[in-house]
Amino acid sequence: MIGRPFGRILSILLLLLTVVACAGPPANTPLPPPAAPAAVNPATAASSYRLGSGDRIRLTVFRHDDLSGEFSLDGAGNFAMPLLGEIQAYGLTTRELEQKLVDRLKDGYLVDPQVSVEVMNYRPFYILGEVRSPGSYQYVNGMTVLNAVALAGGFSYRAKQSDFLLQRGGSNSASTTVQGDAALLPGDIVTVQERFF
Repeated sequence: MIGRPFGRILSILLLLLTVVACAGPPANTPLPPPAAPAAVNPATAASSYRLGSGDRIRLTVFRHDDLSGEFSLDGAGNFAMPLLGEIQAYGLTTRELEQKLVDRLKDGYLVDPQVSVEVMNYRPFYILGEVRSPGSYQYVNGMTVLNAVALAGGFSYRAKQSDFLLQRGGSNSASTTVQGDAALLPGDIVTVQERFF
């Protein structure tokens, strides 16, 4: 006799717990905000930029104006510097090029060389596909994919505006899918795809 009421009470308690668990939060409880998309920092992308053909740099060797000046990188990514001759800059960041020049100048030329390298003009980037004016455009530090679309006259009426194809490292490199806030680098190729109706 005692076991039967106890079993009924236990069944009722389990039923109540199940109902409470499925009910969710009260109606007046605010839901947490959706997670924000990861921020892209174009400045960070530009600081990791690697020099290439078509870039123009300003080179300053402190206290040595005769070694300083502006230089354009040739088709192989090289430039000729007084005293040192031809310097290969292709694929180096500005910091790596500074260190390379310091090492070369220490080797029998200057006692404590201090060198600064600044990119004056970047090589262009390219935007193709469903924009009003596809082609090459002058890169500006801190650009994003949507900035590039704006420079190219905006989207065409057939454009897919949610994601884009980005090739970094030349036309033979693999393309990755990026969002509109993705940071661009000089030489990048952006393709705006056609949407499917």
